[in-house]
Formats: sequence, structure tokens, C-alpha cells
Amino acid sequence: MRNSPTNPESVQELSSHSTMTMEEFLENDFEGYEYVKGELVPMAAAAIVHGEIGVNVIIPLGSYVRENELGRLYTLETAFQLGDRVVKPDIAFVSTERLSDDKLKGFSVAPDLAIEIVSPTDKHYDATEKALAYLESGTRLVWVIEPIAKTVMVYRSPTDISLLTCEDTLTGEDVVEGFTCPVAQLFE
Repeated sequence: MRNSPTNPESVQELSSHSTMTMEEFLENDFEGYEYVKGELVPMAAAAIVHGEIGVNVIIPLGSYVRENELGRLYTLETAFQLGDRVVKPDIAFVSTERLSDDKLKGFSVAPDLAIEIVSPTDKHYDATEKALAYLESGTRLVWVIEPIAKTVMVYRSPTDISLLTCEDTLTGEDVVEGFTCPVAQLFE
């Protein structure tokens, strides 16, 4: 059973307290929220295109990860603690050696690969800030997928960033070694 507030007033009341601790956030299941520096941050509602792209990533990446026993993929409901944040990436990969034995909690480590799909209400600034927060916390590779431009921004470090278009191939580099997927396939 979830320990989440069941009505919007409860969430509003808790989110208006600037003294909310990470422990309070982690003790409750705030569906549709992430925690950033003491505040609840609502997550954008996903559009149809968001779901389609997510499936187009999960199917080939998940199959590759499973066939090669590299680790596990996680979806939006899974929480990852990044310093003073608790985030829920659209898709995350955690390598076998970093998997947690306690599957009843969120991760206290950053994912090896974080994948964010930009929603219509997301701001470019927020997507960039989140990608950099992943990297700062130890994520080795971040893909930010932009549905309107049909591009993928690949973050390896704050200074090593590249833009892929539908003419390019997305790779797992040294994080999901051997994985490749045409960028165009993500937007089919």
C-alpha cells in the first residue's frame, strides 16, 4: 500500500512547506512529483508522443540489456537520489554491479544512463539543468530526447555534449556497450 497523500490539498499543504526534508519526501510516495532542494516539483503530464517515444526506447534498449545481462532498465516510477534531489527519469539503466538488493526503496545512487523525454510543458533550461544534475551525481551518460525537433542531446560531461538528428545513430557508448539504435527509430 502506498503512503501517499490521497488528495490534492494534502500535497499542496506539504509542498508549501519550505522545510520539507528529503526524508519526509522519501517516506511518502508523491506520485507525479520530484524533490529538488527542499521543494516538491510537479512533473509534467505525459503527452501521447512521450509514451510512444518511451516505448520506442524501452523495447530495443531493454532487449539488448536483458540479452547481454548488463543490468536493468527502470521507468518513471523509480526514484533516484541525486544529492539534494530525488528524481524520476523517464527511463534509467543501472548496471548489474550497481543494482541494489533492497528493491522496496528508490536508488541512493545515480543511474548509469538517464533518459529524459521532453514534454510540451518542459522548459529547455529545466532539461539542461536536470541533465547536468545527473552528471554531477555520477551518471555517466544522459540522453535528452526532444520530440518536436526529433533530436537527442547526448551528455557525457558538462563540456562533452552532442546533438544527434534522425540521420544519426544513438549508441550506448561505454555505458551500455554495443547498443545502437537509429535516432529516426525513436520517433516512428
